[in-house]
Amino acid sequence: MFPVGGVGVMLVCVALSGVLCAFLAMLLRPRTGTVSALAIAALLWSVVVIGVVTLLPANGAPGVVYAEGRLATCSWDIGGPAPDGFWIFSGGQRLLNVVVFVPSGALLVVAAARWGRWAVATVPIGIALLAAYSVGIEWTQLELARIDRACDVTDVIDNVTGALIGVPVGLALAMIVRPWRGRSSRSHY
Repeated sequence: MFPVGGVGVMLVCVALSGVLCAFLAMLLRPRTGTVSALAIAALLWSVVVIGVVTLLPANGAPGVVYAEGRLATCSWDIGGPAPDGFWIFSGGQRLLNVVVFVPSGALLVVAAARWGRWAVATVPIGIALLAAYSVGIEWTQLELARIDRACDVTDVIDNVTGALIGVPVGLALAMIVRPWRGRSSRSHY
């Protein structure tokens, strides 16, 4: 039996990870500046939150999932049957799969913008890592039937779409908060 799950456990995990990421921001601030420290910590927190809401059972511990009830492969039905809504939020499942990755894409850009030209390479690599994270989540959902989640390739497409939508949002945010202002003269590359 998977021992934990449900909305309450998810919220506790989100809150605890938020506290740890706030502490990380305080540690990073002297080296990176306030904006970059907050962007890096918030990026990490957004990735943890995605993991929490996608890898913990939504409705409490589901108990035993017998081999006959377990999916053998991921669904390759692109745009296939998605539920009308999610258990906490209203709206389509596909929309939520997009929206949950937008902050990560935006924060990636703001965090990378501190390093100027390096951001040109860092952002595409970061997007590729977010895509790999989405694939890893779906693979975990397939392998761990006890978390009562389903593996679906459409989710990966939606997640990557969300991260890509976050890039222009992050560019606009970076122009407003200018994370490069926190650079010291020692940290120019």
